[in-house]
Amino acid sequence: MTESDTGLTANDTHGILSKDGTKIAYLSVGGGPAVLVLPGVLSMASDYAAFACALAQRFTVHVIERRGRGKSGPQGDDYSIAKECEDVLAVQRQTGARLLVGHSYGGLIALEVARGNSVFTKVAMYEPGVSIDGSMPVQWMAGYRKKLAENRNLDALVEFTLADAPARLAKLPPWLMKLLLSISFIRFPGSRQMLNLLEQNIREWQEIARLDSTYENYRQVTAGVLLMYGGRSDSPAVDLVVERLPSVLPRCEMKEFPRLDHFGIERTAPNDVAKAVGDYFLK
Repeated sequence: MTESDTGLTANDTHGILSKDGTKIAYLSVGGGPAVLVLPGVLSMASDYAAFACALAQRFTVHVIERRGRGKSGPQGDDYSIAKECEDVLAVQRQTGARLLVGHSYGGLIALEVARGNSVFTKVAMYEPGVSIDGSMPVQWMAGYRKKLAENRNLDALVEFTLADAPARLAKLPPWLMKLLLSISFIRFPGSRQMLNLLEQNIREWQEIARLDSTYENYRQVTAGVLLMYGGRSDSPAVDLVVERLPSVLPRCEMKEFPRLDHFGIERTAPNDVAKAVGDYFLK
């Protein structure tokens, strides 16, 4: 899904300087209470255009173009999730948003920024990228780095995809996964952007690994939290998040989408997820 598919245009793009001087762009649509949306790894703000436009029926939605993407500045050599939190707070100050949505790694950022700031009153997360007891795989990183160094970007993406895939796909031979990805690039040309985000991806996964099993810190989150997940995600990492996170978050509600997978908010059923998020925010 692109911006033009949903009525979003370049005129809807705004920008702000983060604490370290990095430009952070964001797409805005709608009217009403302000909401910030944080995309996941290998994704850009435009990938959430359908979700944003559905949510914009009741809210002003600002989808952050996280650093290292699009019109935002680079991640930087000193990249960390703390930088991402600074970026979120810079956009928050400009927009006045008190509501926050995060998907995957964006959900991890949302938790990190919410545990240190009471400015957000409600947070909605779709399968946040929280690693518990090593649940988020890291064994792919060495081979991935080697392939990137050899300019074998598609092979690097295959390495990552197989490592992080649901069990039903993880057993596919690399040549078949490579073929499937190549076909998807033909059918959905916008998905080729992933090949330009591979360096950003590994830096972000290094932060996921660094924060492994620190989820007890989220007892500090004062915001109400909606934890959403798909019934077809087929992920031990998601299962652990669903099991452990509600026990530490002071105010947590849960919402399962039985027919959705990890990309329900982004691709599969953005309208359904937007309705659940909007209903929660307006309660």
